[in-house]
Amino acid sequence: MSEQPKHGRAAFAFVFVTVALDMLALGVMIPVLPELIKQLSGGDTASAVETSGIFSFAWATMQFLFSPMLGVLSDRFGRRPVILLSNLGMGLDYLLMANAPSLPWLFVGRLISGITASSFATAGAYIADVTAPADRAAKFGQLGAAFGLGFVIGPAIGGLLGDVSLRLPLWVAAGLSLANFCYGFFVLPESLPKERRTPFYFGKANPLGTLKLFRSEPGLLGLGVVIFVELIAHEVLPSIFVLYADARYGWHEHEVGLTLALIGISSTIVGVGLVGPAVKRFGERATMIGGIALGAVGLGIYAVAPVGWMFLLGTIPVALWGLDGPPEQ
Repeated sequence: MSEQPKHGRAAFAFVFVTVALDMLALGVMIPVLPELIKQLSGGDTASAVETSGIFSFAWATMQFLFSPMLGVLSDRFGRRPVILLSNLGMGLDYLLMANAPSLPWLFVGRLISGITASSFATAGAYIADVTAPADRAAKFGQLGAAFGLGFVIGPAIGGLLGDVSLRLPLWVAAGLSLANFCYGFFVLPESLPKERRTPFYFGKANPLGTLKLFRSEPGLLGLGVVIFVELIAHEVLPSIFVLYADARYGWHEHEVGLTLALIGISSTIVGVGLVGPAVKRFGERATMIGGIALGAVGLGIYAVAPVGWMFLLGTIPVALWGLDGPPEQ
């Protein structure tokens, strides 16, 4: 009995580092990608905002189509190979984007990125494999802290590197993803034993087929609707934030990077220090509802803030929005 918890802690540490490096790679390119789109669009801000929205929609569509596929593949072949192939694909994709000579090539890169980044659900399944049910909410909160850690360092580095060259952060992201692949190849153990693996079934890999799961448990459909609406609200801002902050507040790559780093620090504090106690004190449902309400307050501040320092005040309730994520798992 004493050996299993030790293995669980070690395995969690491995996947924590893996997710942190993944998010670091993603965070590095966030401050510069919209500006690169603007540059390849001929420098027109309105056109760049529209194109950034299309790119984000395409990325999210790939997530929708391939997340179930990678999940089923991980159930069949194990979590480790899916995570490793995703990291390798992300690294090669960042190399493609760093060398993209035109918008169509950059668009292809975003499509590939949407496919390879779909492995985050597999990372969540990995945590579920090695963690006792009573500890999962807290562990998912700590995994959220890994996301935050990547956003603490990544955008700050990306903003600084973006002042040198808009493409330099993409080269760095490629290096981080390939380094993550090497780390996982030599260190990351498999979490799903062969006796617990299930045959590949296309109905589960089909994103529309997975909607049938909402009928399997009472309340699951309602939770799915809540998460769907929440993700719409959450994903609108990242697609236009860099260009919006430039147009409204005159922020450039390094200001945007530092702002995202501040959000990452706040999210890390929430994930590590507040999720577990909040769930124990108020329960999962109340914690989830409270987190969503605070997120709405933060986004409201973002919308009406006339100056940069008022916008920054909104990062506090937006960080507390992270209280809802682990209970939803």
